[in-house]
Amino acid sequence: MHNLFISNSSSIDEEKAPPIFKPIGQSNTREENEGDVSTITKDKVKRPTLYKVLMHNDDYTTMEFVVFVLQTVFGKTNEEAHAIMLKVHIDGMGVCGIYTYEVAETKVNKVEKLARQNSHPLRCSLEPD
Repeated sequence: MHNLFISNSSSIDEEKAPPIFKPIGQSNTREENEGDVSTITKDKVKRPTLYKVLMHNDDYTTMEFVVFVLQTVFGKTNEEAHAIMLKVHIDGMGVCGIYTYEVAETKVNKVEKLARQNSHPLRCSLEPD
């Protein structure tokens, strides 16, 4: 049933038939390739560099607004947002999350746009993880 294109009246000697699939660089003769070992190599995919999004403390942005930003932009729970907000407030800086460059850059831009729209000087930056 696997020879769909051959009529019943003709027959094929499967020992002499060339292989249906011929990889590039290989010949059709079985004697040449007999005993060869085939290896498949896979290229290792390099993981993208990750970046930390850092939030910086200032004397004007309210703690409530910082929590709001952490929840809306970074998807943090109320408890996580409060912990990060306190870290920023006490240490002057805190990590909001770790992302690929494009995602981190987008989040920084969202935070700064939200801050401007709400008249806050809140700042974020990126640094390699």
